[in-house]
Amino acid sequence: MHRWTDLAQVPEGFGPSVVTIGNFDGVHRGHRAVLGRMVADARAVGGAAVAVTFDPHPAQVHRPDTAPDLITGLADRLDLLEQTGLDAVLVIRYTLEFASTTPEDFVRTYLVDGLGACTVVIGRDVRFGRGNSGDLGTMLALGERYGFRVEVIEDVHGERDPARRWSSTWVRELLAAGDVEAAAEVLGRPHRVRGVVVHGDARGRTLGFPTANLGRVTGFVPADGVYAGWLLRVDHPADEPDGYLPAAVSIGTNPTFDGGDRRVEAHVPGRTDLELYDEEVVVELVARLRPMVRFDSVEALVEQMRDDVARTRERLARGPLVPGGF
Repeated sequence: MHRWTDLAQVPEGFGPSVVTIGNFDGVHRGHRAVLGRMVADARAVGGAAVAVTFDPHPAQVHRPDTAPDLITGLADRLDLLEQTGLDAVLVIRYTLEFASTTPEDFVRTYLVDGLGACTVVIGRDVRFGRGNSGDLGTMLALGERYGFRVEVIEDVHGERDPARRWSSTWVRELLAAGDVEAAAEVLGRPHRVRGVVVHGDARGRTLGFPTANLGRVTGFVPADGVYAGWLLRVDHPADEPDGYLPAAVSIGTNPTFDGGDRRVEAHVPGRTDLELYDEEVVVELVARLRPMVRFDSVEALVEQMRDDVARTRERLARGPLVPGGF
């Protein structure tokens, strides 16, 4: 998949293409249904399937104090978009200057002249251009003017709550409650966060449970607690022995030791030999085992940690959380 961050990187004369527009935060099942359909449309006309997305999220530019935490960082979002079969993604740097672009200028510059769109795939609630002034009617009119077809995709609903469409907002709600298993049903895969392993207090090593402490975390960090999950080493193929490792994951402030900083720490059971400092890793969260609690003694904490590790092994032995998921 081509990953472009500027129109200048798009080959001259590119197209014809089937294009869609969105933030695609989380690349959940609703997104994948839309993207899968447009990929099929592109193949049918011998064209390229292209998604146009934005970084940072527009809400982070217009209302940074109340913008939602993103489900996925850009690196994971692009990896997940690639898995849908797209031929290319154009990542537009979202700024206040870009936000002033009129709907027609946006469509003409990016979709028509830049990407050679023959079809634009959108939802009924699409908004684009200065002040979100462009809508479905605008796109239909521009399609007639510039010679591309507009395909309208209806909302996609899931089995968990047929009355509710799959959405990034729903995923955030579930993660905020710590329900990573329900979030995985909407996402179609386990939720993941990414970070670089940094030095912590080394308290886990002292207690016999060394942990990889993640710094510069991207991805929505769910509710505090202990989770069963997997630790993926970004620079190691997943099929290597140390590339994809079981992990008991702690999220929180270490209340037993009056911790202040909220942390994501992953312990790989039975492994005290791993040297992960300065490595980029991904942590997939499969199930929440318990909330974060304060223990009256270190001995009680260690006993609970032993139980956490045993329950982690048991939960991961059940196999994939979402059969056929990414």
